[in-house]
Amino acid sequence: MDMPDPGAPRAALRGPWPPSGRQHTISLGDQRVFLTEVGAALRQYDVGGRSLLDGYAEHEMCTGARGQSLIPWPNRIAGGRYTWQGRTEQLDLSEPEKGGAIHGLTRWANWTVEHSTESSISFAHTLHACQGWPWVLECHLEYTLDADGLTVRTTAINRSSTPCPYGTGAHPYLSVGTPHIDRALVRVPGSVYLPVDEEGIPTGRESVEGTQYDLRELQPLGDRHIDVTFTDLERDDDGRARVHLARPDGSAPVALWVDETYPYFEIFTGDTLPQEDRHRTGLGVEPMTCAPNAFNSREGLITLAPGESHTGTWGIEPEPAPRGE
Repeated sequence: MDMPDPGAPRAALRGPWPPSGRQHTISLGDQRVFLTEVGAALRQYDVGGRSLLDGYAEHEMCTGARGQSLIPWPNRIAGGRYTWQGRTEQLDLSEPEKGGAIHGLTRWANWTVEHSTESSISFAHTLHACQGWPWVLECHLEYTLDADGLTVRTTAINRSSTPCPYGTGAHPYLSVGTPHIDRALVRVPGSVYLPVDEEGIPTGRESVEGTQYDLRELQPLGDRHIDVTFTDLERDDDGRARVHLARPDGSAPVALWVDETYPYFEIFTGDTLPQEDRHRTGLGVEPMTCAPNAFNSREGLITLAPGESHTGTWGIEPEPAPRGE
């Protein structure tokens, strides 16, 4: 599809416009990352011709939140309703089948490129006040490639006159090139998981010990259906926590890491996606700064004072180092 440079007028586009807007690419060596105007989303990440993500094509609309960033909350808010400083807010129900609001307010918005180089790009978006969200949030997403892989930096600044609740996350699906993830090897470094009700809202905290959620050692995923949050994360010597995925023979490993601003991983095996042909084709690994429904439970919730900013960093390593290194 013929795409002009990012500064060209949109009228210069010939033919159908991509569902996710203008397309952007950064590269370094044999690494190539494909990003979109809509949501400033991570559509695809290839290394040496190998795709590390179960993403989507340029002519497709994003489904299953693939590669989207989740601002100003990740995961779900029960009933789309919460109380903040004595005032009850009601969000639009973006997940009507569960009667709730999911994955924030910026993932379908157009983001603007602030600056770019061959190996990095920065996007900006202002989230203005809307139904259930009476604040203004200045948002930035920066993607950078280096020799170790891809780093994603998310920054939000409260531009309102009152404090606001805040959380962020992201929603990539890792892939090691297998048709399905059942035979892939997985490691999730969480010793606690959050069981959920039928609406996907946490009901408590449980140890993974002795459950299907104990993935603290690299092992075949098998037929486990998982859509829960893990926390109490074991961190490596560099302070990062990593989810690992590899082929059945241990080859083609990939890891998604988070810095200490992300105490939670949501792991999603994709069994409930509406597109049946995408069931279990990738492993959803969602770094989150707070727990699901944090606007109500307050678990991990951040309060941003007027003018205050928050930055969190996560990334993807094509060839992760052994544990502890």
